[in-house]
Amino acid sequence: MKTMKRNIAVIAGGDSSEIVVSLKSAEGIRSFIDKTKFNAYIAIVKRGEWAVKLADGSETPIDKNDFSFRENGETRHFDFAYITIHGTPGENGLLQGYFDLIGMPYSSCNTLVSALTFNKYVCNHYLKAFGVRIAPSIRLFHGESIDTDEAVGKLGLPIFVKPNDGGSSFGVTKVKEPSALQAAIRKAFAEGREVVLESFIKGTEVTSGCYKVKGKEVVLPLTEVVTSNEFFDFDAKYNGQVQEITPARLSPALTEKVQRETSRIYDLLGATGLIRIDYIIPDDGEPCLLEINTTPGMTATSFIPQQVRAAGMNMTEVMDDLIEDGLRRNEE
Repeated sequence: MKTMKRNIAVIAGGDSSEIVVSLKSAEGIRSFIDKTKFNAYIAIVKRGEWAVKLADGSETPIDKNDFSFRENGETRHFDFAYITIHGTPGENGLLQGYFDLIGMPYSSCNTLVSALTFNKYVCNHYLKAFGVRIAPSIRLFHGESIDTDEAVGKLGLPIFVKPNDGGSSFGVTKVKEPSALQAAIRKAFAEGREVVLESFIKGTEVTSGCYKVKGKEVVLPLTEVVTSNEFFDFDAKYNGQVQEITPARLSPALTEKVQRETSRIYDLLGATGLIRIDYIIPDDGEPCLLEINTTPGMTATSFIPQQVRAAGMNMTEVMDDLIEDGLRRNEE
């Protein structure tokens, strides 16, 4: 008896500047999914447009009542959603809440964990209570301001200024002179309603991928990020102005320390699905958390596919793990 293939929605789009990255990630994920087991469709979710891309290149609307769509005159339902929106509504818990309401299993962390990790300041300070090392920082809400002398007095120079609720380095500035601080704050507020000012910590930047499914824990090899740019900005991430070294050039002991911290943070958060955690390692060898990505990029230049290859695995195997585990959790 022939088994029916499950329908998988690879969900891209979103309402932030990161939509261009999301669309590239969706193409990557769709290519990784085992077509002998699953029918993979790209679904675009953004304000005013929910649609599925069909094989002929056309788009058909999604019925928001149950996330179904029409193809060849028939109504089709999805069995699973792989969320690869970077930014709102797919990374901050909004879409997860919708899927919980309609009973659709999905790939990423749940509503609470997604909302928590999307708010960099709140997440880092939550984890600080468990002994996770973070950089000193100040949060500003929309409409708030801070005196330049006060900020420099608390954080020193340089200061990273960034949106508290964004990614892909949009709106981020490395401020080296006091005179540049207020313009950097305005730039960050153009991307979000909260801004974080964070002390610069000199060290080696690494990133660590991790997922846990029933009976299996995977902490991937680390990637070291080396860029001649002022920091790991958009051009470094997506236009090749960076050296990404996988596995990272760290001692086995330090590599293991970072991987243990990644696994611990995963559990402290109650994470599900695949996450990626970014760190700075200063000279004292104690990892300092930068941020957590619960819908990490899956473009051709993204870290996770590099790390999976370095681990001797392949992305199809990883997708199988994540999809099968998500379906299992939904049935429990």
